[in-house]
Amino acid sequence: MKKYLFNLLFILTTLSAAAQKYALTGRVTDNQNKPIGFVSIYVRNSTYGSTANENGRYQFSLSPGTYDVIYRYVGYIERIERITITDHNVDNSIVMQPEVFELRQVTITSRRKGPADSIMKQVIARRKYYLNQVPEYSSAVYVKGVQRLTKAPKKLLGRNIPTLLELDSNGRGILYQSESLSEFNFKQPDKVKEVMIASKIAGQSSAFSYNKASDLQVNFYKNVLQINGLSTRGFVSPIADNAMSFYRYRLAGVSIENGRRIDKIEVIPRHEHDPVYRGFIYILENSYRLYSADLTLTRQANINLVDSLNISQQYIPVRDSVWLPVSTQYTYSGDVLGFGFKGYYASIYNNYNLNPGFKEGFFDGEVMRIDTTANIKTEAYWSKTRPVPLTLQEARDYHIKDSIGRIEHSRPYLDSVERANNKFNPLKYTIFGYAWTDRYAGRSFYLNPLYETLFYNTVEGFGINLKGFYTQFYNDRRSFTISPAVRYGFSNKKLEANVHLTYNYDPLHQGYWFGTFGSDILDLNNAGTRSNVFNTVSTLLSRSNYVKYYRSTFGLIGYQRELAKGVLLYTGLSYAQREQLYNTSGFSILGSKDKPFTTNNPLNPAGPDSYESLFPRNNAMTFKASVTFTFDQRYTTRPDGRFYEQSKYPKIRINYRKGINALGSSVDYDFASVDVFDDRIPTGLYGYTAFKLSAGNFFNKNNLYFMDYQHFFGNQGTVFNPTIGSFHYLPFYTFSTNGAYFEGHLEHNFTGSLFNKISFLRPLKLDEIIGANYLSGSAGRRNYSEFYVGIQRFIFRIDYGIAFEGSKKLNNSISIFYGLK
Repeated sequence: MKKYLFNLLFILTTLSAAAQKYALTGRVTDNQNKPIGFVSIYVRNSTYGSTANENGRYQFSLSPGTYDVIYRYVGYIERIERITITDHNVDNSIVMQPEVFELRQVTITSRRKGPADSIMKQVIARRKYYLNQVPEYSSAVYVKGVQRLTKAPKKLLGRNIPTLLELDSNGRGILYQSESLSEFNFKQPDKVKEVMIASKIAGQSSAFSYNKASDLQVNFYKNVLQINGLSTRGFVSPIADNAMSFYRYRLAGVSIENGRRIDKIEVIPRHEHDPVYRGFIYILENSYRLYSADLTLTRQANINLVDSLNISQQYIPVRDSVWLPVSTQYTYSGDVLGFGFKGYYASIYNNYNLNPGFKEGFFDGEVMRIDTTANIKTEAYWSKTRPVPLTLQEARDYHIKDSIGRIEHSRPYLDSVERANNKFNPLKYTIFGYAWTDRYAGRSFYLNPLYETLFYNTVEGFGINLKGFYTQFYNDRRSFTISPAVRYGFSNKKLEANVHLTYNYDPLHQGYWFGTFGSDILDLNNAGTRSNVFNTVSTLLSRSNYVKYYRSTFGLIGYQRELAKGVLLYTGLSYAQREQLYNTSGFSILGSKDKPFTTNNPLNPAGPDSYESLFPRNNAMTFKASVTFTFDQRYTTRPDGRFYEQSKYPKIRINYRKGINALGSSVDYDFASVDVFDDRIPTGLYGYTAFKLSAGNFFNKNNLYFMDYQHFFGNQGTVFNPTIGSFHYLPFYTFSTNGAYFEGHLEHNFTGSLFNKISFLRPLKLDEIIGANYLSGSAGRRNYSEFYVGIQRFIFRIDYGIAFEGSKKLNNSISIFYGLK
């Protein structure tokens, strides 16, 4: 027995020794002893390695053995070092020499083209092959980002900025840094699944954040590259099929590195303000593939937030005929309102597997999953696993922010913050509402802001519409919400009260039960008109009482759940007693008293109000159902829930509504419709398109009332809602129908591609918008159409449009949007 235990101990000790790894460290400098940051360092004939930090320091672990270690960086000669690892750590600092590219004679196939064009024709001809060469792969990816302030004002709004942001006396310091480790899986043409194993974030990015491997998937073999956060349109790759229409090329030289002939090609924009790069690409001459890239986007290319963005990428041979990126780096800088900043994001790819053997169903729509323990890894874990060593400044920043974080996450601190936040602040309540939380009990309460609570309309006069909601959260992300509402009009002297209940029992599949009971004052147009806020303003200031109301006492129960991937079911059954309302107040602050208010009957707005019956008091039992199909639905799973992403295909929604003639209900109708819609279809260099098509009919209309009609998302007044599916000038009620209808909406945003060609408009960075809306089928009305053009910057938008009924012009005016709907 002792002999057996001795042998077992000996085997375990031997295996442990064999598995022991030692650190290969060092510093990379140039021939003037200046550090070279972000050098790619990897083991030859493998895809394992690291990248040097900003100060040229590098580290990674190796088992005992002899290795050829390759050092590569754009602008320097590739270097190979033979290194032997025995039983201790090894320091191998090296000096890299600047690249030497010599011009030489190159065979030219066209008399009118230079040598660079001849080379680039070969590269472009092979673009699609290299794009699709690798059917699938998996890889480990480390992403690191750092953002620094390089200057800052001493004071802003009376606050001491260096103290507030923990900067030095010159206004410099680290604002944000992040690290992540992920397993990245890819399958042609665009299947992606990333599993984030570890994540560490300190500070808050004031520009943009790329903390995932998928954020830095730069592939110049694609014709157009999207860079999220910096531009709403794409940038033309230097090797795109149509690249020669956007670039000129110059052969900067040729070099031989480790037996490979490399052409250095300068890429030069043909037009200064096109969405293009400038810089250099390096081409392996015999195979005409990318060896590395060093390209820059500037403000001339119409990027936002930053002044310049440099993209550096190194490719390595995963196999003799297959090259893939070993590192990608974004380096950026900018200046906003006196705050100068710069930073970088770098991704390192390790352990490529070109035969991962993904099982059927592996790519199930989950494009990202963040492990529940990803953000609680210890410093010991990061010290052992991070492939890029921290600089002294980064380590100090982590230490300071971790210390602050421990204090800010302590119970006493959180309790004090919670007590402070739970205090009622009248000014804050007026604009933002009042929120109260109890994080230990998992509950919260919110009261709608005062500006939404007070209202005026001609039916109720001045009134109060008090709304709030209370939510109880459970450990498995389920939740229960109760939303009471009380409404009172001081002119009609009617009190309404109702309560809405929601039980979210299956968050991952959007599953919940809901119910509403009580009474309320509702809009006759259930598609939506104007909010209480805008209707109050237009009524008081211009005597334009656009919204028409009725009273409903009701009960509603409903259910929603995702039945299968991308198939969402919604159902609801209601019973309501409905009665017509009339104007009871004629007050206004501004506006000519000669301008009468319209009646509360939208079909007879000129009155007289009290004698015109729109509908009799009635009871209505109504069943609603809809099924929404999202094709190739994609989502991210985080510890706090599932978050859906924009599908690249349009959605389809099938709707059905039935008025049930039973239990005292007098309605009897059947309505069905189909919607096809997409609010963002990328069109490469020319922005994106949005559209919505809808068609429907009442197949049975034995008995229904005006509020049961099919209504449309119209608009009256200067302020409009830019949501796709809305009209700019369509009256709210005039075109409502109880018959067949068709509506279409089409809008295109050029995202600056036109104005960027006009010198005096270019600095404004405006988006150019064109669109059209169409409606047919309203009884007794000719087809309605409207056409508009607009400009937009962030949330601010101004449109000019013309509306027609048939060939008759109804309206032409300017409409605005500034973030409120």
